[in-house]
Amino acid sequence: MPQPVTSSTAPLANAPLIDKAKAHLLQNYKQQPIVLVRGRGTRVWDADGREYLDLIGGVATCALGHCHPDVVAAAHAQLDTLWHVSNAFYSRPSIDLAAQLCEWSGLSRAFFCNSGAEANEALLKLARKVMKDRGHPERFEVITFERSFHGRTLATVTATGQPKYHAGFEPLPAGFKHIPYGDLAAARAAVGPTTAAILVEPVQGEGGVRVAPEGFLAGLRALCDEKGLLLLVDEIQTGMGRTGIPFGFMRAGILPDAISMAKALGNGLPIGAMLCREDVGASMSPGSHGSTFGGNLVAAAAANAVLKVIRQPGFLQEVVDKGEYFLGRLRELQGRLPAGRLVEVRGQGLLVGLEMDRDAPQVLGKLREGGVLGNAAGERTVRFAPPFTITREELDQSLAIIERVLAAL
Repeated sequence: MPQPVTSSTAPLANAPLIDKAKAHLLQNYKQQPIVLVRGRGTRVWDADGREYLDLIGGVATCALGHCHPDVVAAAHAQLDTLWHVSNAFYSRPSIDLAAQLCEWSGLSRAFFCNSGAEANEALLKLARKVMKDRGHPERFEVITFERSFHGRTLATVTATGQPKYHAGFEPLPAGFKHIPYGDLAAARAAVGPTTAAILVEPVQGEGGVRVAPEGFLAGLRALCDEKGLLLLVDEIQTGMGRTGIPFGFMRAGILPDAISMAKALGNGLPIGAMLCREDVGASMSPGSHGSTFGGNLVAAAAANAVLKVIRQPGFLQEVVDKGEYFLGRLRELQGRLPAGRLVEVRGQGLLVGLEMDRDAPQVLGKLREGGVLGNAAGERTVRFAPPFTITREELDQSLAIIERVLAAL
């Protein structure tokens, strides 16, 4: 079992490191007051030696858990061979990765970068370039959704439908329109002569783990086809099997024009990708876009190992089963807690949100003291995105701690 935090007055190893961080790091993050130094599978340890069940996994990033042996071996082997050659040359790991991702997704072309924000930047540039190549330079606007999250660059933060992320960075770039998530009528009304594309998440992760309503993605695909727009799908949190299928868009039975992905792709090593259809990919001619470290050999080798594990027969069915078990137990817990304590349990697969009756940081602090790590997705939503490799025993241990903490709030 995880070791709960005690109230010892002895000097803590976490404390001097946190003091050093506060003295030198830019204070732009709301960090939980522990320094994580080691991990294995679902478990991590802080600088004081305390053990936690990590149910956030780098925010849906360490999908195979910490230090998965296959990923470690692949990265080590590549480190001993060749690290970096730039995209002026071909490299085997990125070639193999592109082929795997195209086969798995049904899309045709891959561009590699270092993060989800960069992958979404590629989507936005792609939309503008395609419209210009089609003879519609007036079409530059992208429709996105309220409560969405697409990144922290100036363009992607503007695409994000949460005003709190815009504050202080005005004037924001032109070309974005935010409408209510799940509202097809609003989407149709928002389309105008300057519209180039619609950008949507199958599940709004940062927006509180909100799942797209039935028929919503299919309706957006039909609208884009009717109006000659691109449908862009942000799979940064939902891709790589997080919801129990390879990519979230597949649940709707559609094929987007392009998608972005990152997070779980490298299991913690920094890598992102944009995948697109052949016809739209043709617009990104030599010199139109690039990334110095995109497709880095070590990160790409790790990503190939991640895909090899996730694509094993039956692996994603286990994600489905664990997700249904976790969500089902949490909904049962909702009925046992004081009325209104746990407002709603939302999620798909192993991406779960608990909307509480109080601010999420307050709940997260108590969970951390009990030995479970999560993070906030909105003001009152606690998010869990545990590794796909979490065991049923670890789920039960986590649930026992969650129930004890929420009952005592």
